[in-house]
Amino acid sequence: MSLHRLLLVEDDADMAAMLAAYLQRHGFHVTRADSRATALAALRGGRVDLILLDVSLGEDDGVAICAEIREAQDVPIIMVSALSADHQRMAGYEVGADDYIAKPFNPDLALARIRAVLRRAGRAPSLTHRKRDSVLRFGGWRYDARRDEITAPGGWQVSLSSRETALLRVFLANPLIPLTREEIAAALDDDDGGGESGGGRAIDMLVGRLRQKTDPALIRTERGLGYVLTTDVARDDA
Repeated sequence: MSLHRLLLVEDDADMAAMLAAYLQRHGFHVTRADSRATALAALRGGRVDLILLDVSLGEDDGVAICAEIREAQDVPIIMVSALSADHQRMAGYEVGADDYIAKPFNPDLALARIRAVLRRAGRAPSLTHRKRDSVLRFGGWRYDARRDEITAPGGWQVSLSSRETALLRVFLANPLIPLTREEIAAALDDDDGGGESGGGRAIDMLVGRLRQKTDPALIRTERGLGYVLTTDVARDDA
């Protein structure tokens, strides 16, 4: 349901742009960084599910950055390097890297490695407090994921269709993150176990129905992109 959030640390602008675009087409939310400072700032700025970390970053050392990150958190890290020597691989593994990809590589290989590492790490694509057994609060509203019940700020329950509820879950799993229509459709199809959401017009109509039944201010249109849930989400199981 939630998009995996990847941090791509690469100082080759052309390579970073190509790889980020490819991963975004395959349903990932990608943040780019090109140095130790920007990478650490991105990690402080929000959730990251996996890091693609280039070994050579100008004056910065990717292996040292990996070691620094690993001291603070266990986010999966895949090292990327033009050097394929065994000692380079071992240096990455010794400081806690989860996998290693040698340049040049096929983007399909990177995608397969990313998915494999995420599976091994057992990391859910949403924050822990947004699991399906949670009670979530957002902008005065309440969603009980265990019962699929939506309660308005005034205390009355709102009736949503199964598809509208699935769309709400997509937004609740990705608060404050602009989502394209394609990303929303992919998340809905995943929720359906491989169903078919239709094109952008179908998503627009579904969003419109959800707005009418809740609060139009909760979901903002991002011109030229898609939609964003305008409020953060908090767990409340009391």
